[in-house]
Amino acid sequence: MKEKIKVLLCDDHTLFREGIKAIIKDEPLIEIVGEAEDGRQGVEKARQLYPDVVLMDIAMPDLSGFDATRRILQANPRIKVIILTMYEEEEVINRCLGAGASGYVLKDAPRAHLIHAIDVVNKGGQYMSSRALKKVVKQYVKGAKSTATGYERLSDREREVLKLLADGLALKEIAAHLVLSVKTVDAHKTNLMRKLDLHDRSQLIKYAIQRKLIRLPSVKTPAETEPPG
Repeated sequence: MKEKIKVLLCDDHTLFREGIKAIIKDEPLIEIVGEAEDGRQGVEKARQLYPDVVLMDIAMPDLSGFDATRRILQANPRIKVIILTMYEEEEVINRCLGAGASGYVLKDAPRAHLIHAIDVVNKGGQYMSSRALKKVVKQYVKGAKSTATGYERLSDREREVLKLLADGLALKEIAAHLVLSVKTVDAHKTNLMRKLDLHDRSQLIKYAIQRKLIRLPSVKTPAETEPPG
């Protein structure tokens, strides 16, 4: 009897994770062995559970899907990562592939496509949703050359500091979160802003939003914000 493909599901939306589990539960050769609701938890769960395939969202709290993918594969290159996302921009696709992802599936893809993608990457192949593939092919035909972006030149620690700064944390809070000195965090901040050519926090937040490192805050209606009468 063939062994089941062990899958780790990383997405910060509980309802979406429940939907994926409902899709996979009737698949006799695929098993969800764990879940993570942020990138850092995904890295830890991958180390603990040794999944065959990781389904990874991009825009998650604490650590982005890009960085989580890279860390998972650095720790265990045998694991295959499929990016499961709603984004189909060329830059996002390139960054995911550059991080080492073996698959790229859009969240509105048919159920059968996801099941097929899991099977393909588990066997050592690569899979990409047709719309995402068209973007890559179009870029290739145009002769676009991949160059290192400022973000790609950041160290892992600088990326963590960037994310936490964009989330609104003060240097002292970041230092406590990362178990570093305030002086060290400030040095990382100076270096990352120089590499990205950013000059204040507002530019930093705009940069993080554009690159899907953080989400735009939700806008609530007056009825939602007023206290209950």
